[in-house]
Amino acid sequence: MLDTNNYMAWRDGNFAVIDEGRKTEHELRQEQLPTSKIAKAFTHIQAPRLFQLARPAGTPDRLALAVSSDYPEAVELVTRLYDQFGFDTVDHSPLHESWRSGPGTPTWQHHVYGQSREQLVANLQQAKRGSE
Repeated sequence: MLDTNNYMAWRDGNFAVIDEGRKTEHELRQEQLPTSKIAKAFTHIQAPRLFQLARPAGTPDRLALAVSSDYPEAVELVTRLYDQFGFDTVDHSPLHESWRSGPGTPTWQHHVYGQSREQLVANLQQAKRGSE
C-alpha cells in the first residue's frame, strides 16, 4: 500500500509519538494496517510536477524520488512506478527513517524543481529531527 500522506500537526493535530520522534506517521499506518506492506511514496512532489519533471531512463537530467518501507518488495513496486513516471528512486528505508523526506526537511524544501539522485541522497542525509 502506498502511503502518500505527510504528517502536519497544524492540520492533523498533535500526536506525541510522532512529535517526540518515537515513530513516524508511516510506522503508525503500518501498525493500523498490519497485513499491508506500507511504502511511503510520492510525498515530496506535487502531482502536476510528475508530468513536468519526468524524464526517460538514462537521461542525464533525470530526477529522483524517495521511498521508504519495511518491505523490500514494496520498495521494488514503488521503484517500478517511479521509473514508469520518469524518475529514479532513492531508497531510504526503513519506515522509521521516513521522516527524512517530510515537511520542513531539505528534501521537502527542494521538491518544487526536483532533485537529482545525488542531491536527494545528500538532502536525506542532511535532515535533522524536529525540522519536519
